[in-house]
Amino acid sequence: MSRIEKKFESLTQEGSTALVTYIMAGDPDLENSLKVLKALPDAGADIIELGMPFTDPAAEGITIQRAGQRALKAGANMHHTIDMVRKFRVDNDHTPIILMGYANPIFTYGYEKFAQDASKAGVDGLIIVDLPPEEDAPLREHTQKHGIDIIRLATPTTDEKRLPKVLEGASGFLYYVSITGVTGTAKADINALKPHLDMIKSKTTLPIAIGFGIKTPDDALKMSSLGDAVVVGSAIVDKVKDTDNGNISPVLDLVKSLSNVLK
Repeated sequence: MSRIEKKFESLTQEGSTALVTYIMAGDPDLENSLKVLKALPDAGADIIELGMPFTDPAAEGITIQRAGQRALKAGANMHHTIDMVRKFRVDNDHTPIILMGYANPIFTYGYEKFAQDASKAGVDGLIIVDLPPEEDAPLREHTQKHGIDIIRLATPTTDEKRLPKVLEGASGFLYYVSITGVTGTAKADINALKPHLDMIKSKTTLPIAIGFGIKTPDDALKMSSLGDAVVVGSAIVDKVKDTDNGNISPVLDLVKSLSNVLK
């Protein structure tokens, strides 16, 4: 089994919901970003999404936009991002790492070369926000050969007609965007989401991770009743921005508080 499959199987047996944490690679600088990345599992992160810095992150709110700008200013690029995963794997071979971002940096890197390098470094999956199922076959051709999952996005507007295309070729888990908007803004109406998520669960055996708008332990606890995982990004990134002094405790304290309500 892949790391992602093993993680969800283990948490299901425990009766726990997975905590998926997001940070931007290279934010606020290369050294402290790696320091945070390495510390996340011990703080309670079950799966880590590592953002790939990009100049035009169309799905992101201001918090993650600024994180990408800080990372790029610090010199981060795709090679640094993959190298962060490689360094993480020296001490941790069990926590799944998902690279999340946009197609352009991967296209520029070269799909085949990217898949080879990412797999060798220890990347488990990809979430490419602006690459719809109709257009990801050239990338998926290479990621499948190297055991990297393509994790698709579903939203409140993904209806029964669209869902089969979203699920076709998807693996790892399904990322459910709980709001119709950008990251770190509105909060979802749980009661409104439940019927839609029930429909999706009836069509797939993939675990479902719910993200966007989840900021607090209370938010995470409420959303845990609907999915197999909850994703927290902007709230963590907001703490990361002040770690350039080497103090990462506020980040880890938040992650611990989120993890504690899910276990």
